[in-house]
Amino acid sequence: MIRNIKGEYLYYDKGSMIIETSGGIGFRIYVADTSPLLLHREGDIINIFTYMQVKEDGMSLYGFSKLDSLNLFEQLITVKGVGPKAGLAIMSTGSADEIKYSIANKDATAIAKAQGVGKKTAERVILELCDKVDAVPMPDIGGTTPVSIPGLDKARQKLLWHSLHLVIRKLRLKRQSVM
Repeated sequence: MIRNIKGEYLYYDKGSMIIETSGGIGFRIYVADTSPLLLHREGDIINIFTYMQVKEDGMSLYGFSKLDSLNLFEQLITVKGVGPKAGLAIMSTGSADEIKYSIANKDATAIAKAQGVGKKTAERVILELCDKVDAVPMPDIGGTTPVSIPGLDKARQKLLWHSLHLVIRKLRLKRQSVM
């Protein structure tokens, strides 16, 4: 199985990155919509941790910037009803730590935000993985919140700023894919 690919980022195409290795072989690697890999520019040499799916009709590679993200993805696809596409959709809802936080805190609503993942599947993910994922604290978005919002406690302010951070990140990625 292909576990890791290092090569030149050629271009983005329909939910995947095309990477050419030094041997001249180009690989299509499916990535989450919010993957930090998408912040790279065409021509950059990047390293991608991969999961290889083998089926009757072909093979597919799914890529992640960190081994931790790949490990979470592999846990997600052990859940009945969650294949690689649904697993990637769940991974598109946030960072590995954010998803682990949602699972550990039994937040089915956060998991169900993934495209193609319903409430029942989200609940199954939580039921099967809540004891398997490493519990993590609420992900830090990089420092203190820029301003204090009267009437909101610190936890809610942090969550609000975190949500804004994700929206800004998605907008950057969408803008990048249009260019």
